[in-house]
Amino acid sequence: MALDGIEQMDIEDSKGGTGLRQYYLSKIEDLQLTVNEKSQNLRRLQAQRNELNAKVRLLREELQLLQEQGSYVGEVVRAMDKKKVLVKVHPEGKFVVDVDKNIDINDVTPNCRVALRNDSYTLHKILPNKVDPLVSLMMVEKVPDSTYEMIGGLDKQIKEIKEVIELPVKHPELFEALGIAQPKGVLLYGPPGTGKTLLARAVAHHTDCTFIRVSGSELVQKAIGEGARMVRELFVMAREHAPSIIFMDEIDSIGSSRLEGGSGGDSEVQRTMLELLNQLDGFEATKNIKVIMATNRIDILDSALLRPGRIDRKIEFPPPNEEVKESPRTEIIFFFDRVFGTNNI
Repeated sequence: MALDGIEQMDIEDSKGGTGLRQYYLSKIEDLQLTVNEKSQNLRRLQAQRNELNAKVRLLREELQLLQEQGSYVGEVVRAMDKKKVLVKVHPEGKFVVDVDKNIDINDVTPNCRVALRNDSYTLHKILPNKVDPLVSLMMVEKVPDSTYEMIGGLDKQIKEIKEVIELPVKHPELFEALGIAQPKGVLLYGPPGTGKTLLARAVAHHTDCTFIRVSGSELVQKAIGEGARMVRELFVMAREHAPSIIFMDEIDSIGSSRLEGGSGGDSEVQRTMLELLNQLDGFEATKNIKVIMATNRIDILDSALLRPGRIDRKIEFPPPNEEVKESPRTEIIFFFDRVFGTNNI
């Protein structure tokens, strides 16, 4: 009987130890889950703290910039020496200013925008060029897929535009060897539908240049000075993306002959044309910027726009005729027969 009682007590003690062990194990698991949850919360709070600290730093930097004195914005005319440049500040005028030691004088080029300190007029920052979004949309991102082989009946015109536009872009050394200036621009004139725009697209394809297409009517603005500003920014964008071709269609909308006693709208159109003449005189032909203008009313264009040095070649696009066997009209028919396989034309 005594042995049986002792065995029963041992069994009860073993059962009680197992239950206590399971209790502590479950307690440990609960505490581990709590620790993991707290650790996740801690990491989340640390990430939020880092994000807020970054925002605080940005706000402090912005506050510091706001508390600083403002700078004048000027345009570089030319470099005087290694430490001084001539800057034009509107409307004060032109000043010779010092260049900050942190600025490389080689980066200060003519026509670039710079910031001048308010107290000493020291050039301390080079600003990006300001281009109107409407002007930036004029640049054609994709190179036109038109080629000379797709044009029929314009062999003479293709030869002339190759001499004026394609040859200077691809082989400028030929002009340097001969000591002659490169042509700046060409005027394409003729009735509508004779291939002026198509030929301009083909030139852009074969020269592999940035193609900027603008209609003259887009430069006619109601606000005073807006059209002239767009012309300036158009040439700024062309210089930044050189080599480039500016194709100005319907040039007669802003390039018509000037008349005395015009209305306010006519005065704004004339102001836009004067800015165009200024830009044509200002940019150098060696900068790989070529201008192609197109119109079907050459008779109303201003003589100042057509003079040599601005428009170096005028190319006529006559309508196809039937005077001779090998006429442009016949060439066009043969071209379509070759491309589309037409029979019995």
